[in-house]
Amino acid sequence: MSTPDRLPIFAVSILAGLISASAQAASVARLWNEETLAAIRIDFPHPPVHARNLFHSSIAMWDAWAAYDPTAVGYLVRENPPASDVAAARREAVSYAAYRVLYERYGRSVNATTTRTALTSRMTSLGFNPANTTEIGDSPAAVGNRIAATVLAYYGNDGSGETSNYADPAYAPVNDPLILSLAGTTIANPNRWQPLAFEVAFTQNGLVAGKVQIFLGSQWGSVRPFALSLPDGANVYLDPGLPPQLGGADDAGYKSGNLTVIRRSSTLNPTNGVTIDISPGALGNNRLGANDGTGHTVNPATQQAYAPNVVPHGDYGRVIAEFWADGPESETPPGHWNVLANKVSDSPGFERRVGGTGPVIDELEWDVKTYFALNAAVHDAAVAVWGCKARYDYVRPISSIRHMGGLGQSSDPGQASYHPSGLPLESGLVEVVTTATAAAGQRHAGMIPGTIVILAWGGEPANPSSQFTGTKWIRAVDWLPYQRDTFVTPAFAGYTSGHSAFSRAAAEVLTRMTGSEFFPGGIASFTAPAGQFLKFEFGPSVDVNLQWATYYDAADEAGISRLYGGIHVPVDDGPGRIMGSQCGIGAWDLAKKYFDGSILSEQPTVALEVTDQINCRLRWAARRGFRYSVESSGNVTGFGPLLPTAMAESDRMEANVTILGANKYFFRLRRD
Repeated sequence: MSTPDRLPIFAVSILAGLISASAQAASVARLWNEETLAAIRIDFPHPPVHARNLFHSSIAMWDAWAAYDPTAVGYLVRENPPASDVAAARREAVSYAAYRVLYERYGRSVNATTTRTALTSRMTSLGFNPANTTEIGDSPAAVGNRIAATVLAYYGNDGSGETSNYADPAYAPVNDPLILSLAGTTIANPNRWQPLAFEVAFTQNGLVAGKVQIFLGSQWGSVRPFALSLPDGANVYLDPGLPPQLGGADDAGYKSGNLTVIRRSSTLNPTNGVTIDISPGALGNNRLGANDGTGHTVNPATQQAYAPNVVPHGDYGRVIAEFWADGPESETPPGHWNVLANKVSDSPGFERRVGGTGPVIDELEWDVKTYFALNAAVHDAAVAVWGCKARYDYVRPISSIRHMGGLGQSSDPGQASYHPSGLPLESGLVEVVTTATAAAGQRHAGMIPGTIVILAWGGEPANPSSQFTGTKWIRAVDWLPYQRDTFVTPAFAGYTSGHSAFSRAAAEVLTRMTGSEFFPGGIASFTAPAGQFLKFEFGPSVDVNLQWATYYDAADEAGISRLYGGIHVPVDDGPGRIMGSQCGIGAWDLAKKYFDGSILSEQPTVALEVTDQINCRLRWAARRGFRYSVESSGNVTGFGPLLPTAMAESDRMEANVTILGANKYFFRLRRD
C-alpha cells in the first residue's frame, strides 16, 4: 500500500493519510483493489494493461455482488443464487471472483511470485480456501469462481495480445532510434514517433527495461471496450484528427507547441524569484480541453474564499511533474485515480450516496459500483487513446525539439542558421549564439556562434539526493525532458496524452458518483515536503502544498504536468482531456443501467440497408452479454444460427439477409 506521506490529503482533519487496507472497516472489494494496486506497483508500468486488469477485476467483483441483488444486473454473469446470509455470501463470492482473475492476470507479471503469494495470503486471511476451485453449485465460492472463469474466457481473445505478453508484431517504427548518448537526432519523419536507445534503461518504478524502446500497446485500439462504439467506417474511437505537422498542415502549431514545452522547461528553476499562486482561488476551473481558468470564487463547503498559496514556480513545475508522473507509488495513472477514489470515500463525514442523492449505502456496495464505473472509464480511455497513438504515431518533444534545433531557426531568413523547419526564435528562450553572446561572461559563453540554444532545465545532476540543476542555456540538440536520464520519455507515441484522458475520464465518473465536482470539504491537497519529495533532483526548496477544488482541476493538473515534464506538447493534452471526458461520461451512463437494472429494458437499434430488390444487410447495436433472436413479417433467410449467439461477443454486428416473396418487411430483434 502507498505510504501516507505520498498520498493526497483531503481536509485538515485527516492528515494521517489513507486508512490501512487491512483496517476493519475496509470492504472486501477495497481489499482486493488494494491488492491490484500493489501488484501494479511492482509490475512493468504498461498503463493500458493495468487499466484492463483493473476493469476486469472490477467486473468480477460487480457481477459477484449483483448476483445477490434483486435489482442490479451483472455485466457478464447474471445469477440469483440463494443465500441465507447475503452479506457473508457477497463477501465470499466477491473474494473468489477477484482472486481468480488477479491470480491469473498477474501470473505473467515481472514479480508474479510475489504478487501471487500476496493474493493467496489475502484469501487465507479472509478465511477462504484458495484451493477451492469448484464452479458447480450455488455456494458463494462456486459463484465467484464461475464469474472469474467467465471474465477470463470472455476477454481471453479481446485484441490485447495477452497470451503473447501484449506484443504487437504488426507495428514497426518508421524512424531509427534516437541514441541518447549522442547529441541531436537523425529522424526520417519528424511527425512520427521515434524510439529511444539507452545505454542503461529503467522504467519509472525502477525495473530494468530494454535498451531500445518498443511501442507499448500499439494494438490497443482494437481491444474490446465497455461503452465505446466505433463509428461506421472508422478504425479509431473518438478520433481527434490529424495533429500539427512540421512542414505540412499547421506547421505553425507544431512549432508553437514545442516552444510551449521549452517555455515550461525554462520555469524549472526554484531560485529565480518567480512565484505562482497555486490555490484553487487562482488556478483551475478551466473549460474542457483548455487552461483558461482563473480559479473558484469560494469554497462551496465553507462559503469562504480559498486562501492564496504562493510558491516558487520552479518548485511547482517540478513537483507536479513528479507527483503525476505515474502515481505516488508508480501504480500508473489508472491506478492513481483508484487511490484518489479510495481517499474520497474515506473522507470524514462523507456520505456514500450514489449521485449524491438517495439512501446511504454500505461500503461494499459503494466500492463495487465505484470500481466498476471508474475502471470501465479508464479502460475505455486506454482503448481510445492508444488507438489514436497508433493511428497517428506522433512524435515526442525529445525528438522534435532536438530535430528542429539541429536544423536551425525558422524566424528570420536574414539571420544566421535559418531553416524553414527550425525552431522559432524567442528572445530569452530560443536564441542563436553570436560572437558577442559567446564571449566570456556572456549568456552563451563558450558556445559556437550559429548554434541554436534554449533556456531550459539542464538535466539530471550527478547526485539527485543533494543537488539540483535548475535552468541554463543549453544547445537545443542536447535538450532532455524533466525526467530521469535512464527513462526520458515513455515507450509509445505522444498524441494523445494518456494522463490527460485517464484523469478526465476518472474525474467525470467521480463527479457523477459523488454528485459533486468538488472534493469533500471543497478542497483536496498534497504536501511535497522541502528537500524530500523530488527524485530527479533535490527539492523542492520549500514545502509545496498542491491543492485542487474539483476532480476536474486535479485532472487538468495531471495533463499540464506532462508539459512541465517535457513528455507532451499541448496538442497531446487538450484533445486527450476531451477524449477522456467522453469516455468517462459514456462509461458512467452505461454503468448506471447495470446499477438500476434498466439495461434489461434497453432495446437494440437496427439499421436495414437494401442493396437490391431481394438482398439487404441488417446491422444492429446492443449491449454485450445479451442474446437476441429475430422477428419479421415476411420470409427472411440468411440469419442462420448467427443472431442468437453473436451478441455475446460484440455490440455491433451485421448479417446479410435475403428477402423472399414480398415488398415490405418488418424486422425486430427480441431479447432472449
